[in-house]
Amino acid sequence: MPHRIDWGFWPGIGPGAELLGDIRGRRVLDIGCGPGHHAVHLARSHGALVSGIDISPTQHRRALDAHGAESGVRFICADIADHLAGTEPYEAAYGLRSFGCIDPHHLLPALRDGLTHGAPLVFSALHTDSEGHGPSGSVIPRHEVIRLRDEEPIATQIWALDPHLWAELLAAHHFTVTATHLLRAPEAGSPVVVQVIQARRRMDRG
Repeated sequence: MPHRIDWGFWPGIGPGAELLGDIRGRRVLDIGCGPGHHAVHLARSHGALVSGIDISPTQHRRALDAHGAESGVRFICADIADHLAGTEPYEAAYGLRSFGCIDPHHLLPALRDGLTHGAPLVFSALHTDSEGHGPSGSVIPRHEVIRLRDEEPIATQIWALDPHLWAELLAAHHFTVTATHLLRAPEAGSPVVVQVIQARRRMDRG
């Protein structure tokens, strides 16, 4: 179990759960929760009521096997937009390196309608990869390889977007970016950079 929220790949680098604000007793959405460790951490250490959503049946099963009886959390295997269309709005949402793996034109409208007005949204996404490829200035996916511990590399598509482009997309879906953080790899010479974006659902109509 993690002792803190790490938005990047490196324990102890950068801010933690404080970016979400006070979430005690609030309904919180974990976007792409994987095996569920961070959802459990937020429930145990911060008193949140966390719903961990993952489209992967394998990841969902891992979360249930490890934490299915944990108080304050539930795990759901579903497409994020389908889930949000059928539930009451959440009071906060976050994504740990999962946000860039979902088409923003699919994800952001769902979050616009699936979060309460004023709700915080915090997510991390790749900024520069291990090959030194930086963020894109257009909303198009690119091919990347995800390397997980003790597992074969997974080929996937990601949206590694410039922070200004993320801000424009979020603004178009009734979110205001309040801060952007760039987390750099601690190893000398590593080009990997992760961006963390803090946003908030605007208190306007729509």
